Amino acid sequence: MGLAVGLAGLAFGAAAVTAGMSIGQACVLSLLAFTGASQFALAGAVGAGGDLAASAAGALLLGGRNTLYGLRLAGLLRVSGPRRLVTAQGVIDETTAVALAQPTPQAARTGFTATFVTLYLTWNVTTLGGALGTSFLGDPRVLGLDVVGPATFLAILWPRLAESAELRWLAVCGAAIALAATPFLPPGVPVLLAALAVLVVMAR
Repeated sequence: MGLAVGLAGLAFGAAAVTAGMSIGQACVLSLLAFTGASQFALAGAVGAGGDLAASAAGALLLGGRNTLYGLRLAGLLRVSGPRRLVTAQGVIDETTAVALAQPTPQAARTGFTATFVTLYLTWNVTTLGGALGTSFLGDPRVLGLDVVGPATFLAILWPRLAESAELRWLAVCGAAIALAATPFLPPGVPVLLAALAVLVVMAR
């Protein structure tokens, strides 16, 4: 899983440079943020001309789910001291899924660590590769690479949409809110408003 998902870093590197980030900015974002969905959201909002503060707020909101993963994994991983900071950096969708799928706590810790290390290294190396490759193309939008980020983001979401009617309702409501707000609000803000779809689905 680490290798398979890590290769998506190529797409993020390309999307970040296409959005106007430098190679260094793309790499630092992968090193420090290390949560693909939030990174793609930030690059997409910046590329659309969005305000940096609003774009970052949207990315943070999207990455907030990792906090809930951390609460679920705390008792399972049982780390303390400075190791908690390193472990927290690795709490993402894939590491959580692998850890929770294991039959014993020891296997869960091993699965978490192996997935984190593999994915972190691969994601950052491929981010650099994607950013370097795209920067040599001049204007990447000429080749249509500006759609790489949104297409990859949709590919990440698609399996979850296919398995849950509630998530499909959430996606439809979120898209409707964002599309309705886009003509009237600056880029990045409609993404934040789309989170209100959760209230619509809860009320339903």
